[in-house]
Amino acid sequence: MVIANRIGDVELELTTFQQIYLEVSEDEVDETIQEFQAAGLKCYPVGNVVKSLRTCNFCKGELEEGMPVAKEINERTAGKEVPFTVKMAYTGCPVGCGEPLVNDIGIMKIRDKYNLYIGGKSKGKDAEAGTLLFENLEPEALYLYIDRFLAKYQELGRKREGVAKFIKRIGFDEIKQSIK
Repeated sequence: MVIANRIGDVELELTTFQQIYLEVSEDEVDETIQEFQAAGLKCYPVGNVVKSLRTCNFCKGELEEGMPVAKEINERTAGKEVPFTVKMAYTGCPVGCGEPLVNDIGIMKIRDKYNLYIGGKSKGKDAEAGTLLFENLEPEALYLYIDRFLAKYQELGRKREGVAKFIKRIGFDEIKQSIK
């Protein structure tokens, strides 16, 4: 309802990353954010930041155990400034409906452990699947490696250099060793 009250003549966009973009005037930004947050909605900046975590919710058998981890990852990462927009995806089973292999950072839950992928790219003639960085992780280790990878990207990534290009320039093995 809070979104409907704000729309009026405003342009609204629903993205593939389960985000809503609203165009509001500069003098209404703070008030709009406060209203949305009071209704339980998260507000993140646009631009070169980590996007909110995209998930799937079709695996009803995996939903209960996996979603708390997905929510924690989102809380820790969404809105962080990075050299170029980072898209993350999470899926609760190996079917991969959340498309973790074609995003900059992908998380796949397999039973009670997590696999972490980096460098997926879904668009362009050089599209490719992400590479398995670490497997069979407990949640705390998963959080740690995601945090370390993002810190390395913040430190060494060039402005407007996507994650896949960053990994190719630095080297997958070098990145893996530096965040281990």
